[in-house]
Amino acid sequence: MSALRSVLDDIKTKQLQWHGHVQRMEEGRLPKEVMKWNPPRRRKRGRPKLTWAEGIRGLMVEKGLMEGDGMTETNGGKKR
Repeated sequence: MSALRSVLDDIKTKQLQWHGHVQRMEEGRLPKEVMKWNPPRRRKRGRPKLTWAEGIRGLMVEKGLMEGDGMTETNGGKKR
């Protein structure tokens, strides 16, 4: 059971890292435009209730983060 929990924690962490990465991108970049896009119509029956952005907001609340937290930190372009 602990392996499943660590996998889920890793997924949540990577989602938050991707969100931060996209937020730091320049305006006009395709990933950033896609993140801001909202579909014009209602969803069809059987679709997930939450959007990806709503899920990210929930993760941020769960971890006690606010929009902009840690998004100014850089590591000199090096991977961790």
